[in-house]
Amino acid sequence: MKIESLPVPAHLVQQYRERGITDLYPPQEECIGAGLFSGANLLIAIPTASGKTLVAEMAMHHHITGGGRCLYIVPLKALASEKYGEFDGKQASVGIATGDYDRRDEYLGRNDIIIATSEKVDSLLRNATHWLREISLLVVDEVHLIDSEDRGATLEMVITKLRTLNPAMQIVALSATIGNPEELAAWLDAELITSEWRPVDLREGVCYRDTVHFADGEKAIATPSRYEDINLCLDTIAEGGQCLVFVSSRKNAEGFAKRAASALAIDDPALDALGRELEAAAETEMGKVLAACVAKGAAFHHAGLSKKQRHIVERGFRKNRIKVISSTPTLAAGLNLPARRVVVRDHLRFQAGEGMRPIPVREYRQMAGRAGRPRLDPYGEAVLIAKERGAVDDLFAAYIEAPAEGIQSKCASESALTTHILSLIATGFVSSSEDLIGFLEKTFYVHQKKNNRHLSRIVESVTAFLNGAEMITDVGGLLHATSYGTLVSRLYIDPRGAEMISDALRSHEHWSEIGLLQLLCATPDMYTLYVRKQDLAVLEQFVEAHEDDLWVEFSWDDGESYFRSLKTAMLIADWMGEVGEAALCERYNVGPGDIYNTVEGIGWLIHAAGRIAGMAAPACAGPIGETDLRVKHGIKRELLPLIRLRGIGRVRARRLFNNNITSPEALRAAGMERISTILGQKTAESIFEQLGRPDGGDEDDEYEDVGQKTLSFFG
Repeated sequence: MKIESLPVPAHLVQQYRERGITDLYPPQEECIGAGLFSGANLLIAIPTASGKTLVAEMAMHHHITGGGRCLYIVPLKALASEKYGEFDGKQASVGIATGDYDRRDEYLGRNDIIIATSEKVDSLLRNATHWLREISLLVVDEVHLIDSEDRGATLEMVITKLRTLNPAMQIVALSATIGNPEELAAWLDAELITSEWRPVDLREGVCYRDTVHFADGEKAIATPSRYEDINLCLDTIAEGGQCLVFVSSRKNAEGFAKRAASALAIDDPALDALGRELEAAAETEMGKVLAACVAKGAAFHHAGLSKKQRHIVERGFRKNRIKVISSTPTLAAGLNLPARRVVVRDHLRFQAGEGMRPIPVREYRQMAGRAGRPRLDPYGEAVLIAKERGAVDDLFAAYIEAPAEGIQSKCASESALTTHILSLIATGFVSSSEDLIGFLEKTFYVHQKKNNRHLSRIVESVTAFLNGAEMITDVGGLLHATSYGTLVSRLYIDPRGAEMISDALRSHEHWSEIGLLQLLCATPDMYTLYVRKQDLAVLEQFVEAHEDDLWVEFSWDDGESYFRSLKTAMLIADWMGEVGEAALCERYNVGPGDIYNTVEGIGWLIHAAGRIAGMAAPACAGPIGETDLRVKHGIKRELLPLIRLRGIGRVRARRLFNNNITSPEALRAAGMERISTILGQKTAESIFEQLGRPDGGDEDDEYEDVGQKTLSFFG
């Protein structure tokens, strides 16, 4: 079927033609036949690289032509940025929403396409964002993540809420292969499109020593190395291809990249340039190792890297300079980074309390689906590695020949429902116990289980908790949110965490910054750092030294989580103490990306604590505001007067302070000429413009708090 024959704008057809796309793939044709352009809901469960995104894009432009507005939900912020780059510039206005969780972002409603994570859409719903009622097409990318333990309930609730708001809205859900697509399609009232067709043939096999065993034969590989993973990469690279190698941990990813770089030892000026770029961005030993590996043609990729480091690696791989990337499974979950051969080296992964456990079939399929670049590779290969000959058949049976697991709703856990039930009441989706049960009956959970008895018990428990916490009132089954409950819902934090914050602020007369940080790190919303055995002695010493300042008491029942939250709080305190990135990484066994994620996570909770303090403990609001600024910028308290000026981050503020310029008044007194020698002419001009006239203007100017919010800017 020719794209030019479809009801999509001519400019889109022309852009596809310029990219060499003129005909639809077979699964895409099925989508057209199933009613893509006539408003039918679709669940498209087909392999990676089979054209799901193009189907969604055509549907969006069809809606835009008819005056509609489209919402595209993605699971990751990085994927939101990638999709924004794909969709922008195609004669449709595109907006992206991944920011603060207590904003309506009404300006986004001016766009034809809005891209957002499920958590951001949930927060927009809680804040009654008007344009959500105008969505005519909802695209849900990676809809199988309804099965996710930590994010699935939110995605399920968002879909249910949007369908309630917009009954006529079309849904196009995109998914990898799952075991029960019929069940999910039935819940969505969607036509199901499944296919095994791929634009590049995929061969799946198991390697043992010098042979890759495929279902239809064997392939011998050269063995210049004693390591099968290296030999598999060298074999593909010799034929002009690239490799992705999936391993179980960051340590393994870095270790493999070093071995691969040594084996490849490619001499290429373009790689040297990439290496120098990474070297310039490296403040840690890990960053220096990455730069050295990339200079020889290999790289590693995981969440511990900074955003800049990840972008450089991805760019080098897409341009076919970097030949092999070793990665944890996060790379397979979203980013579009295919290669000719995918090596799934580690099919076992450590699970706390369980030891080494096999990865799910669905996860293997996500990794294997990255094999084969359309229009670039003649084929794709996904290869598992067997440790012994007898394991070859076992791996075939466990992964290559096995069906993907079915997805299961995660909506019925009490922890998940506590926050979602509060939001339903606070936003007026429901106003009685009967309404609440009626809404939940629309969820995938009830569709799967065919009864709601378990759900009813949880609802009763949750509403009792929310009523006892004075977040809602329950008068004869009529449910209403209090001002406290409405605030908590809009702040997008777990009600249990909000209660912890409120109780602590009211009960601790003695203000303690480390106490606040420890408390926030102990809330359900905060991701905390892993604690190693060698950390325990330092943590115990810290507890002894700061016992009177800590707000969360040790409990033997909660020992591990206690020390995890304490370690995380200590990292943040060191960050506020202006400890350098390299020292933080070494001291806490983390990467730059971990520091950024921790600072970002605690930053939101500090903001929420400040809002709660305004209601529960007004005397704490001021100190919390100072802590907020210090965490945002990574500074000691003495730099606060300077940091409020636009263009002054932690480095420039410290430079000024070390030159005995400690306040806006001292800046004025120093004069433009001296400040120019310290910070540069342009920065000095900007500062004095904010201060007023250099000869002493209005000293009551408001200093805009815009600051630097990510590690990449702190230099």
